[in-house]
Amino acid sequence: MQYLNQLEPDALIARFAEHPPIDFSVLQVAETPAFVAPFDLLTTADDEARAKVMGAPGYRWWGRLLRWRTAFVGTTVSEYALFPREAQPDALAKALRDQLGRRQRLLVVKDIPQASPLFDAATGQWCRRFADACEAAGFVLLEGQALAYVTIDFSSEDDYLARLSSGRRKDIRRKLRKRDETAVTTLHCGDAVFSDDAVVDAYYALYENVYAQSEIHFDKLSRDFFAAVLRDATNGGVVFVYRHQEQMIGWNLCFVVEGKLIDKYVGFAYPQAREQNLYFTSWFHNLAFARTQQLTHYVAGWTDPQVKASLGAQFTLTRHAIYLRNPLLRMLARRLSRFFESDSQWATHEQA
Repeated sequence: MQYLNQLEPDALIARFAEHPPIDFSVLQVAETPAFVAPFDLLTTADDEARAKVMGAPGYRWWGRLLRWRTAFVGTTVSEYALFPREAQPDALAKALRDQLGRRQRLLVVKDIPQASPLFDAATGQWCRRFADACEAAGFVLLEGQALAYVTIDFSSEDDYLARLSSGRRKDIRRKLRKRDETAVTTLHCGDAVFSDDAVVDAYYALYENVYAQSEIHFDKLSRDFFAAVLRDATNGGVVFVYRHQEQMIGWNLCFVVEGKLIDKYVGFAYPQAREQNLYFTSWFHNLAFARTQQLTHYVAGWTDPQVKASLGAQFTLTRHAIYLRNPLLRMLARRLSRFFESDSQWATHEQA
């Protein structure tokens, strides 16, 4: 893999640089992937703080002042921030601050892993040293999101479900009754079917459905990005296509990389996907695929931690390092950091 912390294939990182999300500018600083994008400062605030600010008098007029052009270290197609393998933590932290943080009002080094079971101990130690170096260089450290994953150490679906409470098992089995009504087809990126523009259009339309109903709208990927990824036979991508009554109602793009199944993108047709409980069907289909392929982990992404917890996921936490060019705002950020959303509650989640 090209970078530290990289779970994804090199080809996916390359497609991000070639076809960045809409309104994003991609760059590289100190050999580290980065981008500049519009960012609403309330995006990572907790629900209570966000509601108070948005409910303040005149927010509809002055709220735009909270939307800044912001520099980010990382990509939106990688689970973690990506760092050069030969970089020294202290030198990299200072280079990012000097070359990015002093040119933008806000710099965010997003998704620095904490003690992740998805990497070796040496990578974890490097990330701890880097986070400490960021703090010493004037960054403010914030608790980040929880990445969901499942260790593939079970022999069957029944074995997996047996680890959950009886209430969860009953609810999941009820939802899975619908899966017999849905046909699943497995395709691989680079398949000839993706050379048809109409097929790519259909996949992108279902992706747009999911994006439109998301609570947070940050990085909208382009049709050109998906066309390039779906037509790339070298990236290890696997596409699970779900059909009900011969109509495509969903798809899920995953990557098999170094013994892990990395779940990346989905597209759903509404209301059919909800009516068929497709989220739950796809979860257990992915687990079965990972088990039959003798993979070690299923990496399920950042969104919907409560739902993923109910499905038996475990979680590993990240941190964000932020740098505000204005020293007064840096001081304020340290005082207000507790109001920013943290998924730390999921780190101690037990499959009870």
